[in-house]
Amino acid sequence: MKQIKYLLLFLLIISFQSFAQKNNYVILISFDGFRWDYANRGITPNIEKMRDEGVSASSFQPCFPSKTFPNHQSIITGMYIDHHGIIANDFVDPFTGEHYRLSDKKVTSQSKWYRGEPFWETAKRNGIKTASFYWPGSNLDLEYRRPDYVKKYNQNFPYYARVDTVIKWLGLPYSKRPHFITLYYSLTDTYGHRYGPDSKEENFAIAHVDSVLGYLFSKIYETGMQDSVNIILVSDHGMTNISPDRTINIEKILTGTKYFLQESGPFVLISPLSGEKEKIYNRLKENENHYKVYTKENIPAYYHYSENPFIPEIIVIAEKGWSLGTSKQIENFKLHPDKGNHGYDNHLLDMHGIFFAWGHSFKKGYRTGTILNIDVYPLLCKLFGIIPNSKIDGKLERIQYILK
Repeated sequence: MKQIKYLLLFLLIISFQSFAQKNNYVILISFDGFRWDYANRGITPNIEKMRDEGVSASSFQPCFPSKTFPNHQSIITGMYIDHHGIIANDFVDPFTGEHYRLSDKKVTSQSKWYRGEPFWETAKRNGIKTASFYWPGSNLDLEYRRPDYVKKYNQNFPYYARVDTVIKWLGLPYSKRPHFITLYYSLTDTYGHRYGPDSKEENFAIAHVDSVLGYLFSKIYETGMQDSVNIILVSDHGMTNISPDRTINIEKILTGTKYFLQESGPFVLISPLSGEKEKIYNRLKENENHYKVYTKENIPAYYHYSENPFIPEIIVIAEKGWSLGTSKQIENFKLHPDKGNHGYDNHLLDMHGIFFAWGHSFKKGYRTGTILNIDVYPLLCKLFGIIPNSKIDGKLERIQYILK
């Protein structure tokens, strides 16, 4: 009798998984640098549609550092940054001297840098076809580690045409049709850096990406698939105002010491040369003003930024709106000043992004508090009825309440 019960339960689970996969489509969209409060400016009617008809979070918390590539990996793998391995936009492998930099497409496509399992890899293993019209880390050199359909990044590719491609994918014969699709747009990040988060130019960028979202909605309704499609809209981080008058010269503070420095602006990573660690840390601690300095051992646990071997021995985090760097970096910053930046403490509200979810699987008109970006991966697994990778940091219990 017990065996029959277990068999029936097994068949029920298999049946549920099959139903969840066959009758479900999820489009995950990222608006890079779209701060948590941009949707409250009265210029985003299509995001407001998602808020009214679906789920909205008060904010979407990134991981530290609140940078683009690291947090897109956290969203898609459900892992903290020190676990998936993309510890910054630019960093060095201290064991080989190899340099990971987001501007180098050949390097960013090398699978060896990525320790996490992105959702499309999990989905493919479960027989679900996937596609990506851009997502950092989607174009890896190993076939099984990338989506079935991938577009190589080209920031100049027209925004509306990206939607048209997604709709074409959804119109493919069933056996070839992707059920999970990512979309990525960088405009709000670009304009936020260049003009600042409170500028009229940033408002233009906000309104423009919102209009693209509206175009996607209209196309989905044209296909008649609105009852099968779920849309999740997120951003990787927020943005805050900066000024060339608020800079801290790390090179001057550390005059006479020997070290290797990575990154600049909101945080810097310092690798002291042999025997210099205590001297460098003490010098930075004595001059601690508008920044905080930590060793890898004493950085607060809430940053989740200490367990990766690529993270250097000393981490310096600037106060919001201040910028760290060498003499050359600061000179360049003053000659070509940005007005906005991100990468600061991920608990600062200015660093938070957005989370909206719309579709047949989500509650209607449901508003909630802050959602962690590492919890999106287990949510995706739940939507498709598949088992998550066992190494994730995300937790379904923190997010599943938004589902019907």
